Amino acid sequence: MQQSYQFTWFDWFCLWYPPGWLILFNRHWQHYQPNPDGWNWLEYGLFLIPGGFYLALLMRWLRLGCRLPRKEFAQFNPDYQQAFRDEILAPIISNYFRAELKHQENLPETEPLIVAMNHAGMCFPWDFLGLAYLLEKTRGWVVKPLAGVSLFEHPWVIWWLPSGWSQVLGGIPAHAKEFEMAVAQKTTVLYAPEGLRGPGKGWLNRYKLETFHPSFIEISDRYQIPILPVVCLGNESLHPWTVNLKKLAKRFSLPFLPISPLMPMFILFPSMGVWAMRSRLRYVVEPVYQDGLETTPEQQQKMGLHQVRSLAYRNAQRLREKLQFTLNKLLTECRNLG
Repeated sequence: MQQSYQFTWFDWFCLWYPPGWLILFNRHWQHYQPNPDGWNWLEYGLFLIPGGFYLALLMRWLRLGCRLPRKEFAQFNPDYQQAFRDEILAPIISNYFRAELKHQENLPETEPLIVAMNHAGMCFPWDFLGLAYLLEKTRGWVVKPLAGVSLFEHPWVIWWLPSGWSQVLGGIPAHAKEFEMAVAQKTTVLYAPEGLRGPGKGWLNRYKLETFHPSFIEISDRYQIPILPVVCLGNESLHPWTVNLKKLAKRFSLPFLPISPLMPMFILFPSMGVWAMRSRLRYVVEPVYQDGLETTPEQQQKMGLHQVRSLAYRNAQRLREKLQFTLNKLLTECRNLG
């Protein structure tokens, strides 16, 4: 890696001016590797004025010869992940989201792990990035989040962020094969058992955990990888007062389509798509989940696939109930203090 990225007054301005967050991400990438198809300084300046992003988008499209940015093959780069963590995530997670990791005594000494966390916010996955940052800072672990496919493939993301950005930072597409392959390779994976139903549940159901998908129980048992449950409080306020337009989101191949009082701002400043409202993210680490399928491989062969999956489903919902209890307890404590 070359000389580290130094925060300037302009970067601090971008940090505290929401339309500038996308500039931070792209400027940091361009510092470490050339990106001729990326944004330039004139286009960055247009991000900062109402409606200017659309003009910047047109200028970039014309500059590229009326074509999409080139897709590039990308692989995980632990050096860049560390640089991004220390130089971009650190000031955002520490100063803006004020993230805290509680009950660190429940963190195991060794990895790999499947870190299972409730997911919310209907926005860029800052709750995931915050937990990954804190685990890497506290334990030095290399954490790879299982991320929605739209962060890798959606045409809008190709314009927002550099090609391969999510892969280089360790993102794993949320496909069953990709998930299992990562666990088989002894990777510490950050996983949302609610799937996209978590961030898509909307403001009215923000404290209600959705049904857990049982695949992580099966994969944990198959490869004997422990599950570390974590409860996040504060992620529900990353994009408050939202309603999810599910049918319209499906039509545009989006993971969710939120409507909220903030949407006029997003329409005027599309670069704010990687921004979220300021919130205090509190992560509570629960003891390692030991139940698994509670059967031997020989017993599973006799049970059959359907019975094994039913058992995994029941155990996944048992864990959901435990995390829901912890979340409700935290909410009661906060209300009593407030």
